[in-house]
Amino acid sequence: MKEQHKTTALNRLKTVRGHLEGVIGMVGEERYCPDIMKQVSALQASLERVNRILLQNHLETCVNQAVAEGRAEEIVDELMETMKYTAAVTGPAAQKEEM
Repeated sequence: MKEQHKTTALNRLKTVRGHLEGVIGMVGEERYCPDIMKQVSALQASLERVNRILLQNHLETCVNQAVAEGRAEEIVDELMETMKYTAAVTGPAAQKEEM
């Protein structure tokens, strides 16, 4: 993993961990549900940003290497399998585009 991406991902994940503790506290305090939901959405967005950092790193490192080694089809298949779990690719909006 490139050091720059590793550092950025770890920093974001540590921020998410702190934010999650805050949201857990909100639930424990029985705060107003829409306020909690907004914070959960913010956490999801933060995790999506981490996922994009990881994807960028993967493309810049593993994918480049696989293509150079003649394993392009294999790495594309692997990446497509991974993308099944990415809401931006597989969520409701993505499914409408396929139709």
